[in-house]
Amino acid sequence: MAGKKKSLKVVLKKRRRQECRTDYKARIALLSSGIPRLVVRKSNVYITAQIVESKEAQDTVVCAASSRELEKYGWKGSKKNIPASYLTCFLLGKRCKDKVKKAILDIGLHRSTKGSKIYACLKGALDAGLEIPHSGEMIPTENRLKGEHINKELGKQFDDVKKKISESNLASKK
Repeated sequence: MAGKKKSLKVVLKKRRRQECRTDYKARIALLSSGIPRLVVRKSNVYITAQIVESKEAQDTVVCAASSRELEKYGWKGSKKNIPASYLTCFLLGKRCKDKVKKAILDIGLHRSTKGSKIYACLKGALDAGLEIPHSGEMIPTENRLKGEHINKELGKQFDDVKKKISESNLASKK
C-alpha cells in the first residue's frame, strides 16, 4: 500500500513580529479596552513618551514629550536616565492634563523590570495627575527618581526642573 506524501505547511510570522517590533496579542488587548495609551519608548540617547488614542486601527498621538525638551527647563544631566524619564512623563502629564484623564501604560517589547526607566515614566505621569492602573512595587524609590544615587547635586537640579515644569503654562502646547 503506497503512502500519501504529506505536504508541509509553513506559517510565517507577520513582518513587524519578525522584526521584533510588535507583540500583536498584547496590542489587541490594549486596543480593545478603548482607553488611551501612555506609550513609553527608550532609545540609546532619549526617552520618548506619548499619549495615543486608537480608532479603527489608526493610532493618533494626542500629545507627546521627549527627554530632549528638558534642556529648555534647565536639565543638564543625561537624557536617558531614571530622573530624565520621570521628568519627561511629568512634562507629558502636565501638557495633557486638559485632554486626557486616564490612560494605560504601553511598554511595547521592553522588559518589565522593577524600578526601571519605564516605571519612572509611569510615576512621572501619575504625579502629573494622570490615572494609570499600576502596581506600586514596580516604581523606583524616591532616591533613584531624583538621581541622588548618581550625584547629590543632580537631586537639587531635579527639584528645580520639576518646579519649572509645574509652574510653566503647558496647556496651549501640543
